[in-house]
Amino acid sequence: MSGNAIGLLGTGSHVPEGEVTNTEIAERFDVTEEWIERKTRILSRRHVAGAETPSTLATRAARDALERAGLPADRVDYLIVATSTGDSPMPPVSCRVQAAVGAHRAACFDINIGCSGFVYGLATAHALLAARPGAHALVLGAEAWSRFTDPLDRSTAVLLADGSGAAVLGPVPDGYGLLEFDLVGHGDKADLLVVEAGGSARPASHETVAARQHFLRMNGRGVTEFVLGKVPPSVKELLGRVGVPPQEIAHLVPHQANGALLGRLADDMGLENAHIHTTLEHFGNSGAASLAVTLDHAVRAGAFGDGDLVLLSGFGGGMAVGNGLLRWHEGAAS
Repeated sequence: MSGNAIGLLGTGSHVPEGEVTNTEIAERFDVTEEWIERKTRILSRRHVAGAETPSTLATRAARDALERAGLPADRVDYLIVATSTGDSPMPPVSCRVQAAVGAHRAACFDINIGCSGFVYGLATAHALLAARPGAHALVLGAEAWSRFTDPLDRSTAVLLADGSGAAVLGPVPDGYGLLEFDLVGHGDKADLLVVEAGGSARPASHETVAARQHFLRMNGRGVTEFVLGKVPPSVKELLGRVGVPPQEIAHLVPHQANGALLGRLADDMGLENAHIHTTLEHFGNSGAASLAVTLDHAVRAGAFGDGDLVLLSGFGGGMAVGNGLLRWHEGAAS
């Protein structure tokens, strides 16, 4: 490790036990289970219950990742949580997790950039660690979207779910690890995914609650057009900068937006040789957590071989796109 290569030392994840099946969703909206599966590829999703929050989910995932990385919590220098559904406006989820796991030396902050947040967190951690050789970071995606989903809105209730995933970053051998990122914001499309009330512009009131403005609203057609129009060019830009042809990508770990959409997206990226990893069948779309959860499940399954190129692709609310390229090191915890 003579250089300053930075990669994944361990991953972890945690999803709630509460399962919401397609049977329940189909009955609520008078559609068929077959229709839901055909449109989304989702069979069930997980929702928090009782006192569960993004911070409690993230704490479980963080402990898992630290254990598998073999890193004590007090050696974490940066603790970053990507979330759009924090426990409360203040304090940050990252500070809750820091206290729970004992990462008392860590600088903590949250990132709110929707479903690309985990990739943004990895890119931020990579930059911080590059400036401080030998340091470590803990990056998490954690969401409880079920608490912001209108139970009467089919477009979101079918898709959205809860969970958390984590990755520990630190030094890896030269040539391995996180190679490059492409992060792009598209604020002109921000209203495609929006929670209208609950912030300083529209504080909570009887009127905002009555108008159901504290739930997520999604323009499904617009989101699909955004993803297909903006994500492939970002991937092309990323691979062009590192001189890697799409055919050399062995694995695609995408945000778990919609199963029907992911196949079209991979084709448009030109990733005909890549294995597309999914967990949405059983966990649904958990926002910034979904890519992190899926990455952990792929690692646990031993899906990555030494030197494999892995494309991490996040996209969604903001609107924003975040893509990252990883060369897998077999010495990472699995």
